[in-house]
Amino acid sequence: MPHETSLIATIAAALVLAFALGFGASRLRLPPIVGYLLAGVVIGPFTPGFVGDVRLASQLSEIGVILLMFGVGLHFSPRDLAQARSVALPGALAQIIVATALGTALARFWEWNWAGSIVFGLALSVASTVVVLRTLEPRGILETPDGRLAIGWLVVEDLVMVLALVLIPALAPGASTGASTGASTGASTGLGLALLVTLAKLGAFVGLMVVVGRRFVPWMLTYVARTGSRELFMLGVLAVALGIALGAASLFGVSFALGAFMAGIVVGESDVAHQAAAEALPLQDAFAVLFFVSVGMLVNPMVFVEEIPRISAILVVILVGQAFTAALLALVLGRPLRTALTLGAAVGQIGEFSFIVAAIGVSLGVMPTAGRDLILAGALASITLNPLLFAAIGPVERWIAARPRLLRALVRAAVSRDTQVTQAHEIARIPTGHVVIVGYGRVGSA
Repeated sequence: MPHETSLIATIAAALVLAFALGFGASRLRLPPIVGYLLAGVVIGPFTPGFVGDVRLASQLSEIGVILLMFGVGLHFSPRDLAQARSVALPGALAQIIVATALGTALARFWEWNWAGSIVFGLALSVASTVVVLRTLEPRGILETPDGRLAIGWLVVEDLVMVLALVLIPALAPGASTGASTGASTGASTGLGLALLVTLAKLGAFVGLMVVVGRRFVPWMLTYVARTGSRELFMLGVLAVALGIALGAASLFGVSFALGAFMAGIVVGESDVAHQAAAEALPLQDAFAVLFFVSVGMLVNPMVFVEEIPRISAILVVILVGQAFTAALLALVLGRPLRTALTLGAAVGQIGEFSFIVAAIGVSLGVMPTAGRDLILAGALASITLNPLLFAAIGPVERWIAARPRLLRALVRAAVSRDTQVTQAHEIARIPTGHVVIVGYGRVGSA
């Protein structure tokens, strides 16, 4: 197929197959995400028939990540981020350490070297922002305190991964060795300097957005809105989201997702925040689909046949290192049982940052190519199984509530003994399958 039409062909094939397989998955009572991932496998280079352009698909999927994070930032104020900090910051850091340790131990069991094992562990320690957003939003959780905690948790994970990407080259063969002690000292000094520069750039970006962005961007969008042109306003919103994300990545070394998130926070403080969200939503949904298709295109289906034991072990690491650890840490840090279970279910998968870490590890010769394939297969499997974690929240909550001693042990750090017993009884009486509608006008009746 001519190069000139590869972009159109890739988008068309991705959207058509994603629609067909997503609809089929929905009819089978599976999340549409499963259909989107399978659509990527079908048009990927490892299956016969039409092969889409993987490079173009991955770049288009980045736009989906940017728009999704921009939308989250619109509904996530700095005050919410500050409130989540007391739990998200220590919790996410501890969870990353646990998951990285488990992944490293697993790779060492497979007799990989230490450098490759650490990179492998890092790749298994960070949840997919896109998956969390697409999972929480339909359930009405995204704008609740539980959703804000999950987003704050993801922001911390993204920041840690930005720093990790600076450290990974130091694990490359020959990076930390030299002909003399002076060479080794120089490498260590260079690594420390690179880390300081990254932190300085990150601080400069945040400072610029707080001092300049929060004043100029809302003023500009409000001025554009007064023109009455919907097209100009939509272009202004896209220019802010994509422009700040690209500028953050190019000038400050910050991820696209984090840059777009900060842009959303700035716009969210303006009087046109709701209008901006409405304009970005349609494009956000379409490009989010392309993200999942692009992930599926990277997966070799034969891995699921040849590496079942290893993929199963990876899933155990993700579920224990991510889901269980996050839920337990949230309880220890004083969050209610329901919040802890929701957080654990939300982060019980891996995604885009895992692919970036794996790609850098392979390109530097730190991790074997098989590691990247296993990470992609683990991501596909964990994303597919993630809805089951949410489905298990209710049964697990009721099971724990029926055991007061276990409930007291789990939430001892959060509430007093009397409150724990009351909470257990309240959980047992929570009705299921109900919807409460406040107001009964046109929208309520519909």
